[in-house]
Amino acid sequence: MAVFMEIAQQGLYALLQLLTHPFYYVGILFIVLQYRRQILFERKLFHTKLHSLVAETWRSLLWGWIGGLIASVLMAVVGATIQPQAVLLLWIASLLFIFFRVRFMCWAYAVGAIGILQVLIGSIPGLPGVLPAWFVKPLLGIHMPAMLALVAVLHLVEALFVRVQGTRTGTPMFYESKRGKIVGGYHLQGFWPVALFLLVPLQGGSDVSLPWTPLLGGDLWGGGWTIVGFPVMIGFAEMTMSRLPRDKVRMTARQLMLYSVVVLLLAVMAHQWPVMTLLSALLTILLHEGLLFYSRWDESRRTPVFVHDQRGLMVLAVLPGSPAEEMEIEAGEIIHKVNGIAVRTKEELHQAMQVNSAFCKLEVLNLQGESKFLKRAMFSGEHHQLGILLAPDQHAMYYAEEKQTHIISYMKKNLVGLLSRKPGSKSM
Repeated sequence: MAVFMEIAQQGLYALLQLLTHPFYYVGILFIVLQYRRQILFERKLFHTKLHSLVAETWRSLLWGWIGGLIASVLMAVVGATIQPQAVLLLWIASLLFIFFRVRFMCWAYAVGAIGILQVLIGSIPGLPGVLPAWFVKPLLGIHMPAMLALVAVLHLVEALFVRVQGTRTGTPMFYESKRGKIVGGYHLQGFWPVALFLLVPLQGGSDVSLPWTPLLGGDLWGGGWTIVGFPVMIGFAEMTMSRLPRDKVRMTARQLMLYSVVVLLLAVMAHQWPVMTLLSALLTILLHEGLLFYSRWDESRRTPVFVHDQRGLMVLAVLPGSPAEEMEIEAGEIIHKVNGIAVRTKEELHQAMQVNSAFCKLEVLNLQGESKFLKRAMFSGEHHQLGILLAPDQHAMYYAEEKQTHIISYMKKNLVGLLSRKPGSKSM
C-alpha cells in the first residue's frame, strides 16, 4: 500500500511539472496552427469545413493524455533513466531540427542524434573537457537504451492512434499527379501532445522500493526513485492519391508497429552490448526515414484512385451530417445515374438533380463495382449536391503542393498562403 501512496504523491508533483512545462503549450499551439491550416484548406477547396478547430484540438489533447498514460505504464516496466535536464536537451534538439524540416520534430531524430553525439564525444579523449559542462553533463548522463526504448514505446502509441483515429483526421485534397493532371487525394495527419510520466532512479529519492525491477538499467534503482512529468509531441502526416484513406491508415499503422518493435530490439542490443549504441542510434533515424521513402515510392508506382471515368463521377468525400452521409455514400464510390440519367460531368449532375427538385434517386457503384440504389427526399437549405464532394475535373483552379518545409516556411504557410494556383486560373 505504501508504494501506491508514494506513486500517487510523486504523480501529483509530476503533474504540476507537466502543467508548468512551457513546451506543453508550445505543442498545443503547434496543433492549433496545424488544424487551422487544415480547415483553411477545406474552405479554399470546397467552400466549407469538414473539421472543427475546437473539437480536433480537444480530441488531440484528450488522446494525448490517454496515450501518455499507456506509454508511462509501458516505460515503468521497461525502465527509464532520463533526467529533467536531459528532457530539456531533447526538446532543444527537436526545436533545432524543425528549422530544417517540420517532420524532424519526431523524437526519433532527436534521440538518434543525441545517441550519435554521446558516442562520438565520449570516445574522443579530452573533448568533453573542452565543451560546455551544461551540454556535456546531461548528454553523457543519458541512458541511451532507455531513450531508444522510449522512442519505441512512443511509436507503438502512435501506431495505435493512427489505427484508431487516422481516418477521421483525413482531409480531401486536390493534387497534381506525376503526369501533370489534377486528381483527388487525401492528406492524413494527426498530432498529439503526449503527457508522459516516467519513473526515474534518483539518489536520495523515495525510500519505498518498487515492487518490480525495470527491464533496462535495473542496477540503477537502488538509491531511490521519483516521477518526472514532461510533454512529448507525436504525430504522423501522410498523403495518398492511390489508396482509400482507411487502407492507407492500416498500412501506416502496421509500418509504425513494425518500426517500434525493431527500435525496441535495438534498445535491448544497446543495453546488452554498449558498443552497439552508435549503430542503434543511426538505425533509429535511417529506419524512420525509410518509412517516408517507402510511402512515397509506393504512391509513385500506383495509379490515382480519385478520378472520374466513363462510369460516372468519383466521390472524393462526403460532408459530415449531410444527406450523403445519411444515405451511406462513401469515398471511392461512383455516382453512375441521378434520377435515371447517366452523369459524367458536374454540369450533367446538376441538370439531372433539377429533374425532380423534391426527390432524388441515385444509382451508385460501390467499392466492389456493384450497383446500389438510393433515394431520398430533398429539402430546402440542404447542400446542392447532397453533401457529396467530387474528385476534381479539368476546371479545378487550385491544388495542394506536397512539400517538406522548414519551420519558417511552415509558419509563413500558416499565416499567409496555403494553396498553389493552377497556371492560367483566376485567383479566388
